[in-house]
Amino acid sequence: MMKGMRLNSLQSPKLLGALLFTLCALPATTVTAETALSDVDAIPHVGKRARESFVDYLYADPYKAYAIGPGGAWAWQEAKSSSEEATRAAIEYCQRYSQQKCVPYAVNDKLVFDRENWPKLWGPYLSKAEAKKVPVGNRVGQRFYDLAFKDEKGKRRTISDLRGKVVFVHFWGSWCPACMIEFPSLVRLQKQINQELGQQVELVILQAREPFSESLRWAKKNGFDDIRLYDSGAKSLSDTEMLLADGTRIPDREISKTFPTSLVLDKNGVVVFYHSGPVNNWLEYVEFFRDAALGS
Repeated sequence: MMKGMRLNSLQSPKLLGALLFTLCALPATTVTAETALSDVDAIPHVGKRARESFVDYLYADPYKAYAIGPGGAWAWQEAKSSSEEATRAAIEYCQRYSQQKCVPYAVNDKLVFDRENWPKLWGPYLSKAEAKKVPVGNRVGQRFYDLAFKDEKGKRRTISDLRGKVVFVHFWGSWCPACMIEFPSLVRLQKQINQELGQQVELVILQAREPFSESLRWAKKNGFDDIRLYDSGAKSLSDTEMLLADGTRIPDREISKTFPTSLVLDKNGVVVFYHSGPVNNWLEYVEFFRDAALGS
């Protein structure tokens, strides 16, 4: 039997919003050597449906395995001919829903999660010479588009200006319910990143399909004055293109299939993380940023 679920579906924004409101209030959990297999809240990055499914997994037929990936992808399989086959099948099925590397979380009735290597799954990181040879795009392993944008004072910036830093690029809009619900988590992420990693990581939060003034007004109205926002140049809901550093434009859907969308670029501008849809708790990713800052 095959089981799996894609976390980032936005088929029902209202339902998703209610779910995220609940999940964002939950504290982050940590998997340790003492974590019990039945402690579903300890599974990192996943949402409510994954945790509910893990309860089903606990009662599934052997041989079985449960796999997860950074960003919330998950899948499990049961009734295989061996533990190795179950593990391989669960990872392959999990991989269908993620550009990240999926890894085993549990095999049969044993917790096998490798906590130490979990935050290293954004790597290995490419050298500057290697990064110049990869194609341009928004997929993991590609060099991200050299977007042009402005800061709050109107100063022009580009993605390539930020080489040497790990860059978090986030596309959102105050018209997007899931974006607004996710926003407090972004504020907490920026605060934590500033405290722990200083100038090693840059957060580039760009509005889509609305004037920058409207984004700023929404942020101020809701008490998010401290977060640093950047202006993508979008002017209205019908403005569906973004500006590149060379002056050309690209449809925003070529960068972001849904809103919100988040990407992390290594120090050479290569995508190491791509996630379409909201993230439950961005603080769970701080250790990933730390590894990228030190390792790339």
